[in-house]
Amino acid sequence: MSRFVLCLALGVFLALPAAASGDGGPSGATARCRDGTYSFSHHHQGTCSHHGGVAVWFDDSAAASPPTGRSGPTVSTPGKVAVGQTILLAPRVKSEGCALGPNPDRRCSPGAIYGTLTKAVICSPGFRTSAIRNVPESVKFAVEREYGMKPGHYGNALEIDHIVSLELGGSNDIANLFPEKANAGPGFRVKDRLENRLHTMVCDGSIRLRAAQRAIAANWQGLYERVFGLAPV
Repeated sequence: MSRFVLCLALGVFLALPAAASGDGGPSGATARCRDGTYSFSHHHQGTCSHHGGVAVWFDDSAAASPPTGRSGPTVSTPGKVAVGQTILLAPRVKSEGCALGPNPDRRCSPGAIYGTLTKAVICSPGFRTSAIRNVPESVKFAVEREYGMKPGHYGNALEIDHIVSLELGGSNDIANLFPEKANAGPGFRVKDRLENRLHTMVCDGSIRLRAAQRAIAANWQGLYERVFGLAPV
């Protein structure tokens, strides 16, 4: 066999998807993606971002987003913040035909939190939501499809919002996400104001963290009125 043919055959072999070897994936793999492919990246940031996100880490971490409808394994985010399990605040019973409006469709988006993001963690001086924010574009598009929207980029007109915000210990799981329009009446900018105030209230002891999480997931507009003394507009 000529050297050229040998090199060509080797190149085709290397381009083929790696076969799994046991539960740990192919040799050298660091993660299995949600679409069944494997990643060999040595960095967590962006791993499987074009393949539906990480399903399983092989380097002693866990999936970035656990299976929907259940609490998932303990995870470590790219910023090395141990966020614990994702805990759904109510069952997620639908994943299509969700009703788009100023509030999440609770059947699709019941809200979810990370189990070990306690008051001590989110109120610590060094806590930054950027260390735990990890929602791949593929997941954002999936949220838009569930709500009957064409998946794409909507700029400032729409935000794939966390129902329980990250600063309140919310999870990146799809159960905690919904498409919120800026002009939904009220929209995501109004909700952002409530999230910031609740974080302050949790940290100064005015409200318990779990109470704030459940209240904002159940009816954020009603909670806004109780906190600010006027209806959100």
